[in-house]
Amino acid sequence: MSERKITEIEILNRVYNAADHETLMSAYRDWAAHYDSDLLGRFGYVAHIATAKALHEALTGVTKARILDAGCGTGLVGEELVKLGYRHLDALDYSAEMLDQAAQKAIYDKQMQADMKKRLPIDDNRYDAVVCTGTFTYGHVTGAAFDELVRITRPGGVIVFTIREGAYEEYGYRRRMLDLEMADAWELVSFYDTPYQLEEGNTCKMCTYRIAS
Repeated sequence: MSERKITEIEILNRVYNAADHETLMSAYRDWAAHYDSDLLGRFGYVAHIATAKALHEALTGVTKARILDAGCGTGLVGEELVKLGYRHLDALDYSAEMLDQAAQKAIYDKQMQADMKKRLPIDDNRYDAVVCTGTFTYGHVTGAAFDELVRITRPGGVIVFTIREGAYEEYGYRRRMLDLEMADAWELVSFYDTPYQLEEGNTCKMCTYRIAS
């Protein structure tokens, strides 16, 4: 995986090819101030809009839901959810600099710095829904992170997440998703391809699951 050229864009290769968390955090530290303008302006990023829409559909417009934006970055998904009427949002990311950018948008009740590769500092069944966009991809976290998202989501709650094309099989996402289905931990609501970055011409898997009651 290391040093593989995934894209023509230097900063994205730094992020996707990070060999460890320190390297990944260094890349995000350097990128944080320009993250939104690069993603939206240069790369034509649209996955945050599609994710917010998918969550809105899964929640059937119940805007009182308590939602965790896991791997929130600078809060692009949160902004879209606010536009749809959601107000009870918490943010979680491992990069302090990205969380600082998200905090400036004043849309989250709480910001948490945490590693999704480890147990999260969150009680069981805490959230009505979890959204996670752009985190299940090259150089970030494996499918093992799904277990924690299941743990912190209440029975009957929903989890909506993207998986970057090309990483779906390689990082164990598909296998762990199926394992959790077989264990009756969650059930599939919807699964489809949707545009990720228009300028790059790539897609992602949009996945919605409901936690077993």
